[in-house]
Amino acid sequence: MVAYSFKAMFAPQVSGLTKRQTVRADRKRHARPGEPVQLYQGMRTIHCRKLVDHDPICTRVRSIEIAVSDLMAVAIVSIAIEGIPLHREEIELFCRADGFAPWFVFDLGLRGDAARENMGQFWLQHHGIGRFQGVLIEWEPA
Repeated sequence: MVAYSFKAMFAPQVSGLTKRQTVRADRKRHARPGEPVQLYQGMRTIHCRKLVDHDPICTRVRSIEIAVSDLMAVAIVSIAIEGIPLHREEIELFCRADGFAPWFVFDLGLRGDAARENMGQFWLQHHGIGRFQGVLIEWEPA
């Protein structure tokens, strides 16, 4: 079983099962399809809490590449999943599914009118400009 930790801003969406995916850097072992995943906020701290009682089941793990630039207002230049670039509308839907819809993050300092803008601001703050390569892990309730 694999565990993933989320920032506090994502906790309500993860626990409410409206956020059912996460983008992560490559590491030695990620969840595999069919395997339960444990979802936490604040792992390895005294404030650690499990976000979903019944561990969701991993449904897919796919490669992802996200290109970020500070030269555009939206910052997210492109997203490709398993080498297939997403179109503009698909990028917006992806960013919403990943927890960046304006109605979810307005009180968190992200003020974009679109999920793509919010995700771009977040990625610039936490990852900087450039290309990110990792995996997209998706799950469904148990």
